[in-house]
Amino acid sequence: MIEYAGLLLGLALLIALALRGTNIILASLLASLVVAASNGLDLFETYTAHFTSGPLGAFTFAARFFILFVTGAIFGRAMAESGAAASIAEALARRLGAERALWIVVLACALLTYGGVVVFVVLFAVYPLGLRLIEQAGIPKRLLAAAIGLGAGTFTMTALPGTPSIHNVIAASALGTDLYAGAWLGLVGGALMLALGMAWLERERRRASVPPAQPVGAAVAGGEDRPHWALALVPIAVVLGLIVVPRLLALGEPAGGSVAATLAALGRSQPVAWPSFALVAGSLACLALFPRLRIAPLVSFGRGTDEGLLPLINTAAVIGFGGVVAQTSGFASFAGAMLALDLPPVVSLFATVNVLAGIVGSSSGGLQIFMATLAPHYLELGIEPEVLHRIATMASGGLDSLPHCGTVVALFMIMGLKHREAYKDFAVVTVVVPLIATAAVIAMASLG
Repeated sequence: MIEYAGLLLGLALLIALALRGTNIILASLLASLVVAASNGLDLFETYTAHFTSGPLGAFTFAARFFILFVTGAIFGRAMAESGAAASIAEALARRLGAERALWIVVLACALLTYGGVVVFVVLFAVYPLGLRLIEQAGIPKRLLAAAIGLGAGTFTMTALPGTPSIHNVIAASALGTDLYAGAWLGLVGGALMLALGMAWLERERRRASVPPAQPVGAAVAGGEDRPHWALALVPIAVVLGLIVVPRLLALGEPAGGSVAATLAALGRSQPVAWPSFALVAGSLACLALFPRLRIAPLVSFGRGTDEGLLPLINTAAVIGFGGVVAQTSGFASFAGAMLALDLPPVVSLFATVNVLAGIVGSSSGGLQIFMATLAPHYLELGIEPEVLHRIATMASGGLDSLPHCGTVVALFMIMGLKHREAYKDFAVVTVVVPLIATAAVIAMASLG
């Protein structure tokens, strides 16, 4: 019993400290101490192996994503300091209306993530644009964070069939299904997530009383040397074009050994390095196209580098906490307890995946653990593989976004927001809405 209590206490401590604005690295270390001590883990091994270098270790995560964080932050800084992001935002606001800023952000994020762009790349690419839009529309910054969360971390991440997200790939690999498994369930769930999420965001936008920073389309300092919006789109096109090239080449089934086949294989085998290369190319395109950036390019790129490091370290620390949790006897006994619950199998599945994702603060981490340990049991209970694939994937995107989630921490760090400022709206669209949508899909699946 103390194992369960220790897990709950450690998780509660991490969430409480995060909400109070405590340094997330310190909070993760303290929460890991509570979990390790209550579950009889060796404290030295906890901090030198499980927390740092294990499969879910902080340094394991940081090593894998270091280059992506840095190149993404550099690209974002280049777009901001060159004036390109401001030009694009003002053009969109003039043509679509600044009052549609949240729709613009959500749909832009959704398009990119459904196309296979990883969430962190989308965050760095869309944030400068979204920030300018909400400044002109007088929309609170907290709603921009929620809009990014809705567009990049809900329906395209877990629900829509065919998405190349890691979640979809994990389920397909474990169950022998394809990326379109449970297509109708995913379409219904995705539509519900978008509709309910946007309803909340628009409701909050109408209630907000933040005055616009300036009239839509008004000139701002430095506007005279900002690039034309069409030219400003070129670096983004370079990034997205390079990211999609391997996938397009693969569709043509190029001959083995050809340049096209090599590029297609490289894009598939390097899900972090290839987008990082694309971001470097985008930053170089900014440097070539925008004179303002050439005044002091190394200074600008250096600022971007600094801005990428702190979110990386903070996110890695939360991932390390999940690495400690995964080693505990309490975590192992939890799995058995969930299987023993007197619930319909599909409801038990929904609850189990959500709790796993919530404990480790990661949708992909929770889903991976579930598929490796518990999925065969649910197949034995009679759930069809396609249904299991889609519901488990959707369920992983619910409680994963609790305050200690690494992506939440990174997003708020990058945007300069505190949990107490922005988490409520973020939680509604990334926790409450996916839970409701997945529950509705489960009801539909149960009816046949």
